[in-house]
Amino acid sequence: MSPTSAAGAEHPWPRSEPPGLTPDTEQIQLREALRGLLGKYSDIEQVRAAADTGPGYSPQLWRILVDEMSVTSLAVPEDNGGLGYGTAELAVVLEECGRALVCEPVYSSAVLGTQALLSAPEAEGNPLPDVLAGNLVATMSSLGRATDDLRATPSPHGWRVGGAVTHLLGGHGADIVIASAETADGPRLFALRPPEDALRTELRVLDPTRRQADLSVRDCPAVALTTADTTATVRTRLRDLATLALACENTGIVERLLEMTVGYAGTRHQFGRAIGSFQAVKHRLADLLVSLERARSASRYAAALYAEDPDSARLAVAVAGAVCTDAAVHAAAEAVQLHGGVGFTWEHPAHSYFRRALGNEAAQGDARNHRARIAALIGV
Repeated sequence: MSPTSAAGAEHPWPRSEPPGLTPDTEQIQLREALRGLLGKYSDIEQVRAAADTGPGYSPQLWRILVDEMSVTSLAVPEDNGGLGYGTAELAVVLEECGRALVCEPVYSSAVLGTQALLSAPEAEGNPLPDVLAGNLVATMSSLGRATDDLRATPSPHGWRVGGAVTHLLGGHGADIVIASAETADGPRLFALRPPEDALRTELRVLDPTRRQADLSVRDCPAVALTTADTTATVRTRLRDLATLALACENTGIVERLLEMTVGYAGTRHQFGRAIGSFQAVKHRLADLLVSLERARSASRYAAALYAEDPDSARLAVAVAGAVCTDAAVHAAAEAVQLHGGVGFTWEHPAHSYFRRALGNEAAQGDARNHRARIAALIGV
């Protein structure tokens, strides 16, 4: 029996081993190259310094990621100017970005922005080429709302949009904003290029490596990315992609926190012994390893399914969202605790990872929300 969503769409049970689940040589080489690059340009001190700059990230590293690692074009079809790979390769990039706590707009622009613009690659005025080239940075509004507080009206020269979008990731400096607006026919997705005088209000957020802002526009030119009939389908696929992307990132976070904590437990001595030799500490580290393997399996499996057919991957994506969110929050809390007194100082890297894990949880919902979606998908 196939599980059914509340909307009535059927989602087949996931297969045991979809193609792309096992990393191939290219994916292994991609991971090694990216890890080496981020190890050089994105250690924790460099991340914190870049997050405090005007753009909120390092333009130099962003340029390298676009030009040398092709993060914007990796999962874009060749017909649209990309390299033709899929979400399995994108998952590798996101894991490594989570591991290094990258603050460059990989998630918001290279993943969500690019894939949203691919909904209508031939639309007149679509900024996809400039986003792929890294010349423009895109971001997307929350997919948890039916529509943003925007209204779109047609004009002789295209669409015009007015209203407000809240809690935009990187909204203080994004060149392209993708948001849903109400039209006479119903909600549609639009790509906006806010003018220089648009009102941007930066928000105080928990994770300073991912800044947010509210945006208000008046009579802003926009490109329609969906019709009223296709909006719901495209939004659902993008929401799944957002959940999958953060699940992959959370997997990288768990991996780095476990490495960091194991290293500390092996060098920190108490009562004449390394604290990692105490059974209580061993058990907690073992639990973290189990969490990492569960997260890694769930996120990579969902990525492999999504690469084949996004609509058949919804159950796997929801499972990855639940498993990886729990794993990241648990790993961050354990890292702070097991590092002892130094772990409770704000200067310790574990706190930056903790903030990112909680920020990811807020962005796409906590594990409870993902489990509710699982229940809806299987008809419980």
